[in-house]
Amino acid sequence: MGDRRIQGELARLGYAIAASTVWEILHAAGIGPVPRRAGPTWRQFLTAQAHAIVACDFLVETVLLKRLYVLVFIEHGTRRLHLAGVTAHPTGAWAVQQARNLTMDLGHRIGTLRFLIHDRDPLFTTAFEEVFTAEGLRIIKTTPRTPRMNAFCERVIGTLRREVLDRILILGEQHLALVLREYLIHYNGHRPHQSRQQRSPNTETSRPRTQPKSPTYDPSGEDPWSQA
Repeated sequence: MGDRRIQGELARLGYAIAASTVWEILHAAGIGPVPRRAGPTWRQFLTAQAHAIVACDFLVETVLLKRLYVLVFIEHGTRRLHLAGVTAHPTGAWAVQQARNLTMDLGHRIGTLRFLIHDRDPLFTTAFEEVFTAEGLRIIKTTPRTPRMNAFCERVIGTLRREVLDRILILGEQHLALVLREYLIHYNGHRPHQSRQQRSPNTETSRPRTQPKSPTYDPSGEDPWSQA
């Protein structure tokens, strides 16, 4: 427990004392700060639990001076990408309906997932989270201004921009939804992923191609933050 925590507890008991005084007392007694609790780092957690994690985020696209919102989900283990919906007027109720649609689309596979990661966007309401907690998932909210906590979603949104949206003139909401659905067919069915030994998301049970022998090739050295 730190000196400020102790100061706060003492204040609750009616003893007004400065945090610096608490520190001096602890220092004189040879009591140092509490060491960090042992446990996996965030990267280690994501790597170990990848098969059980699904994450979501909003992609915001401006089309003809009109802002469109795209809700996407990605399964960490397979990198399978889901387009939940496209709208110009997102609301909490709309997000809840997209969550229900996703759980129905996942079918029995929802039972293999344990965690949902999302940021603190107010559109992710309590009702939105309850759709997933009812299926046994635990909600993990990222801390403010920490995009690396949802790195897989951030990466795939960047991929959507580089490979699709920056190359096509989008004409409206329906056009955007159509383009993204067409791209998802390629992304999930054919696009190779480095972290999956060049397999596409929909070929999780197939064997990867044999890699040529190379003295510098290390299949265990893949960066968990690499290509989404």
